[in-house]
Amino acid sequence: MTAAAANPPTDAELASAGASLNRLVATLQTVLFGQEPLIELVVAGVLARGHLLLEGLPGLGKTELVKGLAHALGLNARRVQFTPDLLPGDITGNPVLEETAAGRRFVFQRGPVFTNILLADEINRASPKTQSALLEAMQERRVTASGETHVLPDPFFVLATQNPIDLEGTYPLPEAQLDRFLFKINIHANPPDVLKRIVLNRELGAEPVVAPVVGRDEFAGLLALVRRVHLPEVVADYIARLVHASQPGASTASAGVRFGASPRAALGLAAGARARALRHGRPHCSFEDVQSVAPPILGHRIILDHAARLDGGTPAAVVAKLLAEIPAQPKPLPGTLAAAKIA
Repeated sequence: MTAAAANPPTDAELASAGASLNRLVATLQTVLFGQEPLIELVVAGVLARGHLLLEGLPGLGKTELVKGLAHALGLNARRVQFTPDLLPGDITGNPVLEETAAGRRFVFQRGPVFTNILLADEINRASPKTQSALLEAMQERRVTASGETHVLPDPFFVLATQNPIDLEGTYPLPEAQLDRFLFKINIHANPPDVLKRIVLNRELGAEPVVAPVVGRDEFAGLLALVRRVHLPEVVADYIARLVHASQPGASTASAGVRFGASPRAALGLAAGARARALRHGRPHCSFEDVQSVAPPILGHRIILDHAARLDGGTPAAVVAKLLAEIPAQPKPLPGTLAAAKIA
């Protein structure tokens, strides 16, 4: 039995976490109108200690949401505007020759990645080489330069925004970097009622004022609490079967898949399910938690072959088929349990 299973969150801890998360969600809803499901995913993603990739057309509020999140959590945040001429050292930092008491030597000057929340704005406008500079930071929370390792602050998140890849001046993100984003979340255009609310409550060029509503120590406690949410063995089994079924030839749902989801996706499903369970006030995660976070976790990790793309196939459609095809239980439940709808 793991430490988390032996020490699940108490009712009092769940109630306190719920109050904190309600404040956070309510605050973010004042930043981005009419996007409640998106905000819930963003909160679940940071609770799971994951990096997030937000995709949508310019002007939909992606950047404001990320900045609002940093302010609401009281964390340090740095913003990097990704452009074609951006170099890897502009993000991670560079050794600089300095005059010291011991003579001239190279001293590492830290880049903007040394922060709690790095806002990588329009990340797919930079070259693949520059995008790849974030790989070590995102996976290992550290930067290596000139043989020296520099540990990043804790917590550390990359919240990146990108434009749809068919827009001019964009580069597709390398698969290895995409795999390091826990969620890829699509932001869609607002309906007329939300646009009306924006017009009445916003001025062009004016940013919403966001005050901290969850303190640093409080947020650290929430991150620790997520790890104590129990992951039942049957739920872990479901995650394993779901990820395996995404591999080419492993299921009828994976027809046309060239590369399926990685083991990192399975770990992401477990972390995302735990975070969603805490958000809903439960000390254990369920099949429903896995199914809820599966689309933003698996979608960007599934790569279709050329023929499937020509036929109009999409990774999102594959994920939907996986969720429909792979049963939560590997075999039928006994009649009494099935009647009780245990999950």
